[in-house]
Amino acid sequence: MTTTKTTLWAVLLGLAAAQCAFAQKTTTESIEEYRKMLEDGNPADLFEAKGEDLWKSKRGPKNASLQGCDLGKGPGVVKGAFVELPRFFADTGKVQDLETRLVTCMEQLQGFNAAEIAKTPFGRGEMANVTALATYVAAESKGLPFNLPQSHAQEKTYYEAGKRLFFMRGGTHDFACASCHGEDGKRIRLQDLPNLTKNPGDGVGFAAWPAYRVSNGQMWSMQLRLNDCYRQQRFPYPEFGADALTALSTYLGVNAKGAKSVAPAIKR
Repeated sequence: MTTTKTTLWAVLLGLAAAQCAFAQKTTTESIEEYRKMLEDGNPADLFEAKGEDLWKSKRGPKNASLQGCDLGKGPGVVKGAFVELPRFFADTGKVQDLETRLVTCMEQLQGFNAAEIAKTPFGRGEMANVTALATYVAAESKGLPFNLPQSHAQEKTYYEAGKRLFFMRGGTHDFACASCHGEDGKRIRLQDLPNLTKNPGDGVGFAAWPAYRVSNGQMWSMQLRLNDCYRQQRFPYPEFGADALTALSTYLGVNAKGAKSVAPAIKR
């Protein structure tokens, strides 16, 4: 009988110790563990492989590849390009993010209709290919620090415009990007929200997209991520390639200077 009681007390003490250890673990630590588990076998790898094939394959009315595409570091140079976008391009005379620049190359080099691609919903047709291409290009800069150029007048203008958009309140909920991401310590449900007005650290915020969303089984580009943020604020959806999205990306990217890219990442 004594032995049974001793065993029972040992089990109870063990359970109590386990509960204390669990209670000491913060929500943030638990979420980080969850993300680490998800990283093993990230489905984004499949999109990256598809994007690489699309980059090298001859396609479109001109039957050409994208290997001559200039993403800012010279024709065909992919490594390091992602962490310096958006930036000004002389041939288009405007600041472009990764996705709009890819569409420009698809039109100029391969003969695709850029306007038709822009009208295509995310995840369909050539727009799905744009997302795959963006995933490939981003992956080639994984681990590199963000360093968006701000030497051209338009780049500075886009940064300032993006800053204003970030703090602009509107919609039925009177929300702004800053409502969730404008200061430290904010959270929605169990999700910690990074402060995107400054460098939130490696792989956080801007440095994590494109990313695979486990919740809906889709690969999300940065434009889709921003588009969904506007949806949650109850704003009208911006059109693909809208200057507003490029400006916001410029603001977030410049603020992320020094943060190392982990894209393509995986999200819940």
